[in-house]
Amino acid sequence: MSEQAIHSLPENAYQPLKPGESYRPLMDAAKQAPELTARAILWGVLFCVVFTVASAYSTLKVGQGMEAAIPISILTIGLARLYRRRSSLLENVIITGTGGASAAVVAGAVFTLPALYILHLNPHPVQTVFICLAGGCLGVLFLIPLRRYFVREMHGQFPFPEATAITEVLVTGERGGSQARLLIQATALAGLYDFLVTTFHVWREYLNLQFIPVMRTLADRGRMVFNFDAIGFILGLGYVMGLRSALVFCAGGVLANFVLVPLIWFLGGHLNAAVYPGTTPVAAMNAAEIYASYVRFIGVGAIATAGIVGVVKSLRVIAGSFGIALRAFHREEAGQVERTDRDIPMLTILLGTVLSALAVAIFFGRLQVSWTVLALGLALTLLFAFFFASVAANAIATTANNPASGMTMLTVIIASIVLLRFGLSGTTGMFFVMAIAGMVCTALCVSGQFITDLKTGYWLGNTPSAQEKVKFLGVIAAAAAAGLTIVLLAHTFQFGEAALGDARPVLAAPQASIMKALVVGFMSRQPVTYLLFGVGALITLVLEMLGKSSLVFALGIYLPLNLTTPILAGGFLSHLVNRRAEKTGGEIGRGIRERGVILASGLMAGGALGGVLGAALRLLPSFRESWIETPFYTNEPVSQTISAVLFVSLCLYVWLRALRKEKA
Repeated sequence: MSEQAIHSLPENAYQPLKPGESYRPLMDAAKQAPELTARAILWGVLFCVVFTVASAYSTLKVGQGMEAAIPISILTIGLARLYRRRSSLLENVIITGTGGASAAVVAGAVFTLPALYILHLNPHPVQTVFICLAGGCLGVLFLIPLRRYFVREMHGQFPFPEATAITEVLVTGERGGSQARLLIQATALAGLYDFLVTTFHVWREYLNLQFIPVMRTLADRGRMVFNFDAIGFILGLGYVMGLRSALVFCAGGVLANFVLVPLIWFLGGHLNAAVYPGTTPVAAMNAAEIYASYVRFIGVGAIATAGIVGVVKSLRVIAGSFGIALRAFHREEAGQVERTDRDIPMLTILLGTVLSALAVAIFFGRLQVSWTVLALGLALTLLFAFFFASVAANAIATTANNPASGMTMLTVIIASIVLLRFGLSGTTGMFFVMAIAGMVCTALCVSGQFITDLKTGYWLGNTPSAQEKVKFLGVIAAAAAAGLTIVLLAHTFQFGEAALGDARPVLAAPQASIMKALVVGFMSRQPVTYLLFGVGALITLVLEMLGKSSLVFALGIYLPLNLTTPILAGGFLSHLVNRRAEKTGGEIGRGIRERGVILASGLMAGGALGGVLGAALRLLPSFRESWIETPFYTNEPVSQTISAVLFVSLCLYVWLRALRKEKA
């Protein structure tokens, strides 16, 4: 079947099969088509590296990564038209799956590895890459035996939202050429825009409106400060999140900055002594210092509790997943299976698991711990990675949401408690626990993303063993890119919060900051701000009682207001575009909605790449932000006004390009 003849999936693709009925993929098992080709592998690895870099910057800055698989699938279809032999549908799946490893590996890396830099443990670049690589390989190895259950036996029982979206994009590839051009255009525009504003003195990145008298009065007398980060990357993120999620996200920032900060100022502004964990009297603090000293701890408690609540809600799924995993490993391999049901041999999987375990043991051994601690660390890593792989696959197949934060926190807590009983503590203990958490988190993120690839391949007719082999290449490329990107950013940025005397800009790294707070609470003798953590926990519980999204709201409390407000702008823009699409209706309305998502994905990818390029430039000893400087940069009213006008222009670009009809 040629790609041109493919228009839709069979009618029973998304439905449970009737007794005696079987699903036949678009590319029949008896037919052969180009699949694991050099073209597919090279483009997949290239996309994997590019989106890994972009996603790492994205997640460290605002705590939200960018989903790579759908933009990559759009680009893949556009690339297919560049060759004399159009790329086959199976090759496109290979490219999308290989590149899609980027977001999964990044999610595991940025949840944990930046915490080591916040703790000033400064891991070697080889260590950062290895943690990502080991976790990613374990995630792939432990998921392969689960493939038949989730993908084939439970056909039509799980919705697989993300796999459905990717499959529909690939199947309706006749529109991919124009979509790919639009994505590249938005990526280039946002890359240049964000590179200039975050790297040089061109115009102000942050708007605080302090040149307006009433805003200045609110800041001085009430510690109420408005902030807005006017860059394309966050605008695109808000668009993808949508208005509802953006409102919840920004509501957390409003509570933190316009309720909690002024309240702490009102209650403590008359005190002449410092109140722990602050180091200076509240009366001497500005709004940013009150937020950093007190409110962020409330955000930590809120996020941690939201993660725990997520695990509690998933207990039924977790319990069922354990049974699935155990049954899968007791299955016997069939002697002969058709091409579309052929996995990597079980003996190869077991050998890969043994080699991975040996490598992890050598890594732990170089940390100079006892043999008992080494054995416990290895056992905990393999146990958590094995069981959480099935949990993640189940969660992604059901809701497209991976409870990675809650399961990673659970790993940190249990590993800390167990290893403390065997005498491991201090900086070595912190490093050891965070290494375990990094491998486990990467494993569960990769396994959750990989089940999406396998389901897409099942619908379209790929060979599972080919997808499994190339996934290891994607993990290797993503691990190297993610580890080295984190090392690069750690040299040019501060993670978490600003330190005294350090003039480097800050990346919030919210998830890693939570993990750092947990491991420090267990592994050091420092006092813990239980009261502030408890306030955050109660805020989360109140939201859960009201039936609201507590994790998104908690992230809004923790992250600075300058990040949540432009997300809200992106959410409103998404709402306006989608309303116009609904009003228009039909294929034209669908095209408006699709172009909006593509443009937003381009803003995210380009903005993140522009930020990383700026970070790389800062490594040059001779680098100066004043290399490019406009005459009005230091004039706050003019510079901030120009920044606001350009940001609005970026919004208008998205609006107009989304509504513009593509030529036939």
